[in-house]
Amino acid sequence: MNALAPLTCAADPARVMPASSGARLDAAEAALTSLHGEQRRLERLGFELPLARCHQQIRFWGFVRALCALESEGRS
Repeated sequence: MNALAPLTCAADPARVMPASSGARLDAAEAALTSLHGEQRRLERLGFELPLARCHQQIRFWGFVRALCALESEGRS
């Protein structure tokens, strides 16, 4: 397992983000939704290291979502 690999496809930071601000916000929300589901799964299984990686990725995508929300509000 690669420590830097994304835990879900939706949370891959290397993927291309959509061009529009609303679509970027939707992509960040999708990443967070998938990571929260993965977090619940990892908690049930008791995998501590992957759970810590998941928490890191949730923090990153939460930041990305906040930036996208600011951009989306600024354009409204």
